[in-house]
Amino acid sequence: MLFTYLRSREKPRDYHFLSFNELLVCQFNLVDRFYEMTEREMHHARAGRKAHIVIKLNNLQEKGMIEKLYEASQAGVKIDLIIRGICCIVPGKKGWSENIRITRLVDRYLEHSRIFYFENNGEDEIYLGSADWMNRNIHRRIEVCFPVKEKNLKAQLKKILELQLADNTKAVELDNEIKNISKPHYPAGRSVNAQTEIYNYIKSL
Repeated sequence: MLFTYLRSREKPRDYHFLSFNELLVCQFNLVDRFYEMTEREMHHARAGRKAHIVIKLNNLQEKGMIEKLYEASQAGVKIDLIIRGICCIVPGKKGWSENIRITRLVDRYLEHSRIFYFENNGEDEIYLGSADWMNRNIHRRIEVCFPVKEKNLKAQLKKILELQLADNTKAVELDNEIKNISKPHYPAGRSVNAQTEIYNYIKSL
């Protein structure tokens, strides 16, 4: 269905009737679906259940998505963002974004993947795709995300995200003034280099 639309070379508004079952497609259903998954995490958090969002992007700038993440933080959802470039969200503001942590990782190899993780009280959903959360990507391009359903692949992606969040050699965190803050070595002074650890992890599979 998506390729049929792309061959038409028409504007999305002329194909508003298209309905995608699994794919999330910019200018069709992507924004609404990410809103729904974020609101579901908010519902879990308010009920005292497991609620965690991890999003890895190159850039985060789209206002609506940022406001939805602020709402989720205020509802008690733990949010980890791994953003390499532009980042227009302010983490760590008490009563506003205190549940948001932002990690920036720049190392030997270019970080270019987009990963979207929603814990969903243990029934986690993971999407991969091409879409940064930027105005140009979401509102002026056809970008696509797809769900990862195989349990072993989901486990591998979760491990990769865990390693990137644990990096304390090349990664920094952003504070509430959007300044880069070095991460301490932990536990017991152990250094973690995510790209090296991920290479070794994938090699061992």
